[in-house]
Amino acid sequence: MHPQRVYVDININFSPDGTMTPVLIKWEDGTMYEIDKVIDVRRAASEAGSMGVRYTVEIMGHIRRVFFEDVYSSTGKARWFVETC
Repeated sequence: MHPQRVYVDININFSPDGTMTPVLIKWEDGTMYEIDKVIDVRRAASEAGSMGVRYTVEIMGHIRRVFFEDVYSSTGKARWFVETC
């Protein structure tokens, strides 16, 4: 099955040097998931068909890929999405 993009609300922390760290995901049904750990951050393409900054994160023992689709995306908007199956 081809992964899909699900756009979500993300709470982030900014460090003094401007680094963004996602800390909480609010799913489309309102459920909130705390991000336990950020494992990796890099610019990468999503299998769901977009480009952005990919955050590989751990949530409740599960590894997920969360993307920051910045203003260089085709929409011209900065948005967050999660890849889902």
